[in-house]
Amino acid sequence: MQGFEDVVTQQQRKVHSFAHYFLGSPEEAEDVTQEVFLKLWKNWSKVDLERVRPWLLRVTRNACYDRLRKKRSTARVINMDTDPEIVESSPGRDPGPEVDAQRADFRRNITGELQKLGEPYRSILILREIEGLRYREISEILDLPLNTVRVYIHRGRKQLREQLAGRYDSVAIA
Repeated sequence: MQGFEDVVTQQQRKVHSFAHYFLGSPEEAEDVTQEVFLKLWKNWSKVDLERVRPWLLRVTRNACYDRLRKKRSTARVINMDTDPEIVESSPGRDPGPEVDAQRADFRRNITGELQKLGEPYRSILILREIEGLRYREISEILDLPLNTVRVYIHRGRKQLREQLAGRYDSVAIA
């Protein structure tokens, strides 16, 4: 049987990464991560440990929504600061500063365009493309039928490609 500390150790990075991409701010993601694990602590006896990851990511998504609603009511702008430790760079030889700058620019554009996607496309693409979750896991987290998740991933990718098409000659998003 897993203890609370084990679950936090295993899932903290996923929760933080999802919140960071959803909100666009590492500081906000830290706050949401703390809130999520506080809720886990309070509900520890009620949470099925076999399904703790979907539970955590669902709570994270809801906490992010709450933050965005609160921000809208105070009319503040979302900070689009990208943490390079969370955004993976492609493997390979040292490409030089020009290629590094192009990659960083592309990551900023992708992150910015993800923020513009409507729901549920934004959440689904973050969970699939950034977090690397399987379709079934996304279905559980968002409480959507599996076929609906597949359709939303297809539509979300298409929207993201269209949004990026003006900036890049060809955008290859899986």
